[in-house]
Amino acid sequence: MTDQLGALTVIFTEFYYWVTVVLMFLIHVGFCMYEVGASRYKHHQHTLMKNTMLIPLVTVTWFFFGWWIYWAFPTGPGIAPSIMNESAALIMDDSTFSAKWYAPNTEFMAVNLGDHISGVFWAAFLLFSWTAASIVSGAIIERITTFAFGILAIAIGSFFWVIDAAWGWHFDGWMLKILGYHDAYASGVIHAIAGGFALGVLIVLGPRIGKFSSSGEPRNIGPRNPWLVTIGLFLIYTGFWGFYAACNIPIFDLGPEYGMEGVTYWTATNIYVTPTTLSGITMNFLMSLSGGLLAGYVVAKGDPFWTYSSGLAGIICASAGNDLYHPIQAMLIGAIGVVIAYKLHYWVERKFKIDDAVGAVAVHGYAGVAGLIICGFVLNGYPSSGYSVGAMWDGSTYASINPLGQFLGAIIMFVVLGLIPGYVLARILNGFGKLRIPREVEIAGLDYEMMEDDRDAEKAVASSTR
Repeated sequence: MTDQLGALTVIFTEFYYWVTVVLMFLIHVGFCMYEVGASRYKHHQHTLMKNTMLIPLVTVTWFFFGWWIYWAFPTGPGIAPSIMNESAALIMDDSTFSAKWYAPNTEFMAVNLGDHISGVFWAAFLLFSWTAASIVSGAIIERITTFAFGILAIAIGSFFWVIDAAWGWHFDGWMLKILGYHDAYASGVIHAIAGGFALGVLIVLGPRIGKFSSSGEPRNIGPRNPWLVTIGLFLIYTGFWGFYAACNIPIFDLGPEYGMEGVTYWTATNIYVTPTTLSGITMNFLMSLSGGLLAGYVVAKGDPFWTYSSGLAGIICASAGNDLYHPIQAMLIGAIGVVIAYKLHYWVERKFKIDDAVGAVAVHGYAGVAGLIICGFVLNGYPSSGYSVGAMWDGSTYASINPLGQFLGAIIMFVVLGLIPGYVLARILNGFGKLRIPREVEIAGLDYEMMEDDRDAEKAVASSTR
């Protein structure tokens, strides 16, 4: 970098994403505390280990193939033309969109003075992957094997959510072009798909022992440590704030991208290159959080667990359109999403005997789906992407946001890429006897089983040294 202003722009962008990654790490800290607080004492150590080990599993697989999927498949199976010269673009030349910006060739080396963006942008998406896996983790606590969870974490964290991100969270995604899909802060792209995936697994996994009475009535297995649940969710709120910032491009020249040759106009944009500001999304984030908390307190009659969870559900429901909503709209949409998620959770629990230990399917899945559909009506006719404002590079245009496109997008996220893969993988694991822990282990506690394994290992070592 020889131009001082250009260098400052690049280094600012690098630091911007680095800060969002650090903030998003708090999401994972929060999930660990939240799940431990929600689980029973005899399962605490296993719950923590499960959340810890998803970090290396998803990180390594994300490095080897997850990141590639995002760049390789935005157009789906040839559904829409690409505005990129090489859509499968881990190797791009200077003539392609954002070459040297998103993925500078294959120079993923620690010391690379020409790379100030790809590593931190890679890391921001990686933290999204951890979030998707952690959402599934909470729903299935106290009965899943470590092996099965590792397989499921890799599947959702480095494969299935990445496909939906390529389709609906990529400036070249076919869902934007054909359906008019809009999901600025991932109501569907991360939350609905992870909620659907968790539901698919839960159908096969079955409820915890004692969750339902002999007559089929659900019993409340409440959190064992409300303090940890509270702190955990507040950390998730904080990390989610960083998540919002990570979904933005901090500084971008809209002039040529909007068909205005010879015009320079720098601003922040969302991931679709639609103009936005940190000020605007901060207001909407806080208003949707507040709407969720208020609605949760009322609908759950002051129940602390659901009140705190509802703050998160409110943000998730409004996230699809929080780049364009008025703050009052964000608040009301967050509140509506909470009521829908809360009611659906208990209806599904009673009707289908689904034991979602922390309400993850409701908070992330049902609220995310509701948010996508609501966005289609509230923002009907708005541009799905910044590229629909100006002339497309290939001469085509993007569809505008519309109710049908958002509804179809919600089905793709929750059912096609979420529920069905989760169910199929769980059935396969169950068929091999690898999905659920034995009944006696669940009763004694997974931590007890871990201690027994440690004792067996110590005995083996002692025997070998005699």
